[in-house]
Amino acid sequence: MRLASLAAMTSRQQNRPNPARRSEASRQAILTAAFDLVGEVGYARLSIEGIAARAGVGKQTIYRWWPSKGAVLFDALLTLAAQGSDDATGAADAALPDTGDLERDLKTVLRATVEELTDPRLDGMMRALSVEIITDPALAALYAERLDGPMRKLKLARLRSAQQAGQLPQDTDLDLAVDMLWGVLRTTWLDRSRPLTAEYADLLVRTALNGLRGPAHR
Repeated sequence: MRLASLAAMTSRQQNRPNPARRSEASRQAILTAAFDLVGEVGYARLSIEGIAARAGVGKQTIYRWWPSKGAVLFDALLTLAAQGSDDATGAADAALPDTGDLERDLKTVLRATVEELTDPRLDGMMRALSVEIITDPALAALYAERLDGPMRKLKLARLRSAQQAGQLPQDTDLDLAVDMLWGVLRTTWLDRSRPLTAEYADLLVRTALNGLRGPAHR
């Protein structure tokens, strides 16, 4: 998943200095307030009014920059993730590892994804956003543009590299392969059907690759 690296990249793209845009100090105060409050009161009780009061700004200030509390929280998630990444991180660093060993690289990435999904700082926020994205088309579009879309391109690029190296059959549907790996992991996380562990990530990679490669490669 490598959310931290990608978040740092998209954060710089989204927030280049512009005197006509929001005050950076106020923006950070709002995002920090949203993150703190959702941890204290939960997403259902989170409100624009509460965020504004905690941040020391008027609620109209928030509405000028974000259309909903979901959009505020989404920015807070990206900002928190970016803070864990080096400022010099760029698109190259966000790319999935490519050591030439597809199975090892996928295990590395899915293990990192498990760590993010089970991080107590992020779990509740990401679950709330997952529900909100289903019901809010504007937030869904924002999520697709700034996070899901760029991440999917990185995943497809790594699988395409493996395909070109002969590690996956040429007729492999790479979009389906992405869904088999990360879609299953996300579903398991959402419905809590089994514990998310490094061992589970490894099992998921082995099982998916066995199916994608076919009997000749097992």
